[in-house]
Amino acid sequence: MIKIGDYNELEVARKVDFGIYLTDGDGTDILLPQRYVPGNPDVGQKLRAFVYVDSEGRLIATTEDPYVTVGQFAFLRVVDVNSTGAFLDWGLPTKHLLCPYREQKMKMYPGRRYPVYVYLDDSSKRIVASARIERFLNNRIPDYRSGAEVKALVLQRTDIGYKVIVDNLYSGMIYNGDIYIDIAIGQTIDARVKYIRPDRKIDLTLRSHEYDRVATAERAILRYLEMNNGFSPMGDSSSPDEIRVVFGCSKKDFKKAIGQLYKQGKIALTDDGLRLIADK
Repeated sequence: MIKIGDYNELEVARKVDFGIYLTDGDGTDILLPQRYVPGNPDVGQKLRAFVYVDSEGRLIATTEDPYVTVGQFAFLRVVDVNSTGAFLDWGLPTKHLLCPYREQKMKMYPGRRYPVYVYLDDSSKRIVASARIERFLNNRIPDYRSGAEVKALVLQRTDIGYKVIVDNLYSGMIYNGDIYIDIAIGQTIDARVKYIRPDRKIDLTLRSHEYDRVATAERAILRYLEMNNGFSPMGDSSSPDEIRVVFGCSKKDFKKAIGQLYKQGKIALTDDGLRLIADK
């Protein structure tokens, strides 16, 4: 079955002067125009192609890659506006994506980028965009464990952090304290699940597992020093087993932790171990 607005594995059925026809094996033939044909494929050869509907309602295949497929969110730039709606650049130069007026939250202007959801209209079977993105979010119960890796589309900056869209399904939030790299509106980033709220919205963090381990090791080292007159005989020469018993971490994380504490001016590295630097 052909997936309109997505990639399909199709077979070369026959060649014509203006391209090749691809088939799904169930009786549906789709034209791949000559300008998109890669090399000189043989009849029967499989090709991966994106399928969309042209202005005359015909299925067309392309080997070009759109910025977004059906079921995804993206920031897209308006290239034209007419009586039908706004037309968006979605990466296919011969076919712009329509956002009808009924699907616009506010007036859309050429040259500006807007967050939209791309879907297949049931009645026309055409691919369209909607800027009313809220109705496409949080429609199922999240099934993530804490620490699960996700993709997040950065949607909006606020005083407390960034609003994001999680895995094209859920609303999310990354608070300022969980951000340690520069991020930009419209960027898709890797993140981890921190907490799922009762309203199905998800709090995320950009901190890696390694960052969490090192931060935990830092706290353990400082706690040990505070409880032992500001000194620890442990250092680079200590064995991994000793470090694990005393601080509960690997030697690798221990070395990174003491490096961070040294840079922060919280400890001094001496020949006989570690010393806590008193707050001034």
